[in-house]
Amino acid sequence: MTAAKLLLVEDDPALLELLEYRFQNEGYDVRATPDGDEALVMAAEDVPDLVILDWMVDGTSGIEVCRRLRRDKTTAHVPIIMLTAREAEDDRIRGLDTGADDYITKPFSPRELMARVGAVMRRIRPALAGETIEVGDIALDPVAHKVTRRSKTLQLGPTEYRLLKFFMESPGRVFSRTQLLDGVWGTGSDIELRTVDVHIRRLRKAIEMPNAKDPIRTVRSAGYAFES
Repeated sequence: MTAAKLLLVEDDPALLELLEYRFQNEGYDVRATPDGDEALVMAAEDVPDLVILDWMVDGTSGIEVCRRLRRDKTTAHVPIIMLTAREAEDDRIRGLDTGADDYITKPFSPRELMARVGAVMRRIRPALAGETIEVGDIALDPVAHKVTRRSKTLQLGPTEYRLLKFFMESPGRVFSRTQLLDGVWGTGSDIELRTVDVHIRRLRKAIEMPNAKDPIRTVRSAGYAFES
């Protein structure tokens, strides 16, 4: 299996060097920069599997880098872990609302960061390797383009399949309708937001089974999440 590609964006030279060294020793393919503008260029040239992003970096701020990565359909699915010295709850919420998957305040233990990165990679690696993705009792084989639940093959339309795959690559994460629209239909799509709800209903119907829970959770005023 090829090494996971990690983009590390941190303006503290000592911390950048330390993290780059630690992750390389763990077998990651690491590219590092202290500059937000360069980070956007690097992500566009070679899409990473995961981004570690400091809030306060040179050039474009980390929060804006996060926002732009989420808006670009080629990087919209890439997990982002934000690093910051900001401890206020409002700042944490802002970072997560912008699209960060996780949030670690400084000072932090490099071991904790590596553990969190490892947890994310274990979750997304099946999709990267073309292996079957399993969440709860649902399994999706991206190579055979096949979905099963409790060993029964499910019949999904192409849009419902893409929507399910998008959900299963990030179980537990709450996606807004806009994020689902960008991730499944593509940035700049002229599809209306209410179309997302239509396909959510179709997906629910396609995967429902007697005595089985609905894995799609509606989060009031926020969107949807897929859970085991």
